[in-house]
Amino acid sequence: MTATPFPIGQIVAARRPHRKDAARNYDALLAAAREAFAEHGSDASLEDIARRAGVGIGTLYRNFPTRRDLFESVYADEVNALCRAAEEVADLQPWEALTAWLDRFAGYMVTKRAVREALNDESEIFQTCRDSMHAAGGPLLERAQRAGVARSDMDFVDLLRMVAGITATAFDDDTQRDRVLAIALDGVRTGR
Repeated sequence: MTATPFPIGQIVAARRPHRKDAARNYDALLAAAREAFAEHGSDASLEDIARRAGVGIGTLYRNFPTRRDLFESVYADEVNALCRAAEEVADLQPWEALTAWLDRFAGYMVTKRAVREALNDESEIFQTCRDSMHAAGGPLLERAQRAGVARSDMDFVDLLRMVAGITATAFDDDTQRDRVLAIALDGVRTGR
């Protein structure tokens, strides 16, 4: 699998400042927002996000003039990371590549729930993210199916919905979530 210029990667690159100090602040704000959204949902305080990032509220607003801009940027950055993760695991054996990517997808779902509350499914950024994610992860399932290690009677959307459903459940800890996900993936695996 070669590096693919996923559309979301171009959007993320265009939004990120070029000056090193500004880029550092931008990245710190995204990381702080991701953490705050995972903890508090879409109602996370912008002041708390700025504080976590170690910047003033003015810096937050300079980078993200509206709350929606921040939500979209966090969401786009997460999907871009998923696309890169698909490229990073592509050289693994088909089943290992698929499950490594799905593990990353499960982690992404925590942030997505909070951000998704604030975004419209029809927004341009949502469509671009979905298209990029499918272009990145879909080939991993197709490769596993061609290798005979994943069920052939399912498609990528089926797989994502299954994992999304699992991650929407409250678990005692990540270990329990990972165990339940592994049990579900046993139902996807064939030809052991």
